[in-house]
This record gives sequence, structure tokens and C-alpha cells, in this order.
Amino acid sequence: MNIRNRKAEHIEICLNEKIAPDYCYWDDVKLIHNALPEINADDIDTSVTLFGKKLDFPLIVTAITGGFKGAEKINGNIAEACAELGIGMGVGSERAGVIGVEPESYRIVREYDVPLMIGNVGAPQLVPQHSKDFIGSDEIETARDLVDADVIAVHLNYLQEAIQPGGDTNAEGCYTAIRELALKYPLIVKETGAGISRDVAARLKGIGILGIDIAGMGGTSFSAVEMYRAQDIKDEILAEMGKTFFDWGIPAPASLVDAKCGLPLIASGGILNGVHIANSIAMGAGCAGVANAILKEAAVSADAVKKKLNLIKEELKVAMLLTGCSDIKQLSNARYIVLGKTGQWLEGLE
Repeated sequence: MNIRNRKAEHIEICLNEKIAPDYCYWDDVKLIHNALPEINADDIDTSVTLFGKKLDFPLIVTAITGGFKGAEKINGNIAEACAELGIGMGVGSERAGVIGVEPESYRIVREYDVPLMIGNVGAPQLVPQHSKDFIGSDEIETARDLVDADVIAVHLNYLQEAIQPGGDTNAEGCYTAIRELALKYPLIVKETGAGISRDVAARLKGIGILGIDIAGMGGTSFSAVEMYRAQDIKDEILAEMGKTFFDWGIPAPASLVDAKCGLPLIASGGILNGVHIANSIAMGAGCAGVANAILKEAAVSADAVKKKLNLIKEELKVAMLLTGCSDIKQLSNARYIVLGKTGQWLEGLE
């Protein structure tokens, strides 16, 4: 299976199959209602600054795709919407584009004035692997130039690689490689659906990275995505492993709390609406991230993406009104409680 076909299969599966747990962990977080907010909704300021870039509201459309012909339309639609709404965007793994597979599917984003553009390379490819693909300084430069990135995300996707046919599962030396690259480039580190623990966050804090995208469990499960691919090629062992690890990881809200280390945190993993964004800000995130929540719209048109993102922004503003928060700083201090499975996770992590 070549990389182009694999990328296309990932999108097809995400559009048509069940790829997320049934339980919504962000719904366990409840902001405390303020019945007498004493603010004017028209004056609410949703803007935030992240990595030196001002966003009109605290959201990034995080890494989704690239590397096959259909990805150019998806990335173009997202970039147009993010530029118009003044929010951040990340592209999918640029491994394909770096080696010359459909580079235009990434380069399309340069046509739009996105206020914060995040490139993307994989941590597994920073060290020797079965695939023989390697990401070093030259490749980082290519990835950065391909999308005119302000920041490069190094993604940690060992769960996916472990289930993926022919996956890159050598993790030895990745930490050192990230540390060395962080001396030269503006890097963040992101998970891909299994969350960041306090131990990992503490290890990452002192090596020069700018922030962490916790990308916790509760959104897209790449174990599930690879499970469907394994089923298609009749690999029974990988298919069963994909099922076993379908909901492996730290739920996103619990990971957000556990990973607090003084670095800016992006809260992604199952964020579906503006209330979830408000919850994440109150819990300590500098910004939230969505991906699969807007994928169907991105496959249709930029206008469809704008409509969905505008809804999310308006939901955020209502949540701010109903908690008496006139700006994001006030929202970051809003009172909340945590119930359900997420509450149990947080008790266990203490």
C-alpha cells in the first residue's frame, strides 16, 4: 500500500465509519452558570494570542490530511475558512509532501492568510525505521516551506503505528531527536488521540518546544482507523488489535489537567462545539483544536466549513455570557465541576 492510497483511505474511513468512542468526555465538564452576568454579549472579546499570533477566537483546525489528490480540496477549504475567521490551522503529516507525493495538497494553504499555520512531521520518522523514510533538518525545512509554517508540530502516533500494517514502531531516540530539532526550529509536540501524561509533559517542558497539543482520547481513534484498514486486507491479528486498543489513552479533559506544566496547551480530542472549547479554556488550555468535527464540511466547501466554525464561535460566546466572562482571560478562571468517567480519571490521576 503506497502512502498516497493510505492517506485517501484514512479520509474515507473517517467520513464513513465509527472512529470515535461513544462516550463524550468533554460533556463531563460543567461550567457553573452565572444567572446575573453583568456583561453585554456584544462586547465579549474571544480573541487570544498563541505562539505570538493573534487568533479571533481560541481554536485551531488541527492536522487532518495531505498527500493525495483529494486532500488539496479539503485543505484549501479549511485554509479559506480559517483565514476568514482568523483562527489557526494545521495540516496532516507532511511526510508525503516532503518525499514529493502530491505536494500541492499541502501547498494550497499558502494561498490564504491563515494567522497561525502549523506544519506537521512524525516523531517515528525522526529515527531509523522499517519504512526507511527519515525526517532530519533538511526535511523539516522542506515541511516548513511547503505550507509557510509558523510552527512545526511533531506528532506522536505510536498507537497508530503499532496497529498500522508495516507501521514504524521504533521509539528509541525520538526524545533526543525532538530536543535537537527544538534548538533550531519553532516546534510543538502533539499526540494523535491518546493524550499526554504529566510525566511526558514534564520531560518535554525543558527542551525548548513552544507548546503541547494533548490530543487526548475521545475523538478520532487511529487504532480504529487502522482496524478498518486491517479488516480490508484480511489481517486478522491487526484487526483484533485495533479493536482491543480502540479507546486506549487518556481522555482529553483528564490529559489536559494532567499535562499542565507551564507550557501553552492545545486541547484537542473530541471537541465538538463551543461549550467544549469553553470547558477546555476553563480547565487550562490556551486554545482548543478540532479536526473530525469539521471534516464532512471540509469535503464539501469552504462555505460549509465557515458555517460550522461560525456556529462553534457563537456557542463559545453564549457560554462566556452565561458564565459572566467578557474575555478569554476571565474564562480561564471560570468555575467548573467534572463529573462521570472524566471525574473518575482525575481522581485516579491525583
